[in-house]
This record gives sequence, structure tokens and C-alpha cells, in this order.
Amino acid sequence: MSEDQLIKMANDIAAFFHGETNREEAVGGVVNHIQKFWTRRMRERLVERVRAGEGGFADLALEAARRLAKSDSAAPRP
Repeated sequence: MSEDQLIKMANDIAAFFHGETNREEAVGGVVNHIQKFWTRRMRERLVERVRAGEGGFADLALEAARRLAKSDSAAPRP
């Protein structure tokens, strides 16, 4: 799977939660979905793209990826 596909998938998830009126719940929903349904490697690659400053992320997807970067479940392996 390409990096562009990962970003598109993250943005699609964010679009689903975009209608949520509570921003914290919306971001939490994106994080929860990614943690539940994405493999560790997919999460790591997503976090790597954010850390590299890659563009193309929807606002909610970017915030979710930043939160994932802080959690052990997506921390890149040494």
C-alpha cells in the first residue's frame, strides 16, 4: 500500500467523523478506528508521514495521527 493510499484512508475516516459536533470525540473516533482496524505497520507509516511533514491530511486525520504518534501503539520501532 502506498503512502498516498494511507493518507487517503485516514482522510476518509476523518470525513466520516467530520459531522461530529464535539471535536475531541471526532478526533477520538478517528484514533479509535485506526487503532482497531489498522495494522501496527500501517499506523507506524502514517505517523512517519506526519513527522516528515507530508501534506494532504485532513485536519481531523492530522490531529489523530499526531495523537497516535504519542501512543505506544504507533511508535515506530527502532
